[in-house]
Amino acid sequence: MSDGLVARSTLRVASYNTRDLLDDAAAAARVVRALDPDVLCLQEVPRRLLAARRVARFADACGLRWAGGHRGSGGVTIFTSPRVDVRWSLHHRLPVPLGVRRRGYAVTSLALPGRLPLTVVSLHLNLVAAQRVDHVTQLLTQVVGDPPARRTIVAGDLNEEPGSAAYELLARHLVAVSGRALTFPTSNPDKALDVVFASPDLVVRPGSPVALDEADVRAATDHRPVWVEVQP
Repeated sequence: MSDGLVARSTLRVASYNTRDLLDDAAAAARVVRALDPDVLCLQEVPRRLLAARRVARFADACGLRWAGGHRGSGGVTIFTSPRVDVRWSLHHRLPVPLGVRRRGYAVTSLALPGRLPLTVVSLHLNLVAAQRVDHVTQLLTQVVGDPPARRTIVAGDLNEEPGSAAYELLARHLVAVSGRALTFPTSNPDKALDVVFASPDLVVRPGSPVALDEADVRAATDHRPVWVEVQP
């Protein structure tokens, strides 16, 4: 563990867009290992024919477990550490116009042994603002609910920043707990596209400092990861 005391007392949830592993996958795996997450919400993992093999190899390289079955989700999925018990894991497709990259979300129910279950969602929203709002509306209906579901985390690449419509729609139901760190593009970030939201009943604080290798961060993908510590 990179900071074992914190990792034992909290659940570290991270979000990372890996750009279909088209850059340096080994560097991306080293970034993940340095983060040492208990739950890793991924966006833009390989999604076409035989892609599952690449995703499984990446999970192994990260030292994490993968439940599989991400076809049709638009390239979102969730990895977990061996210390987490996964109760179930699903991937859902969201409707997009013909010719537009598929979108969806991954959702899993998990817990540390002897603790209450936590629902975690990995989400990657569209480049079109109106579709982002539609997809958040569906996610809220299908997973979060109104009033908000308890013990729920939603993390991902929103493709928009605080103040935009889909972001603010999520913020009406959940609390943005990862701050407003600039995450895109990696080399000189000027946009806060990646975020972690949590239901109000959860105790969450910003991620503990992790010494990431800057060369690996820049080589791995075009997004920087975000992470938080959740009181389980």
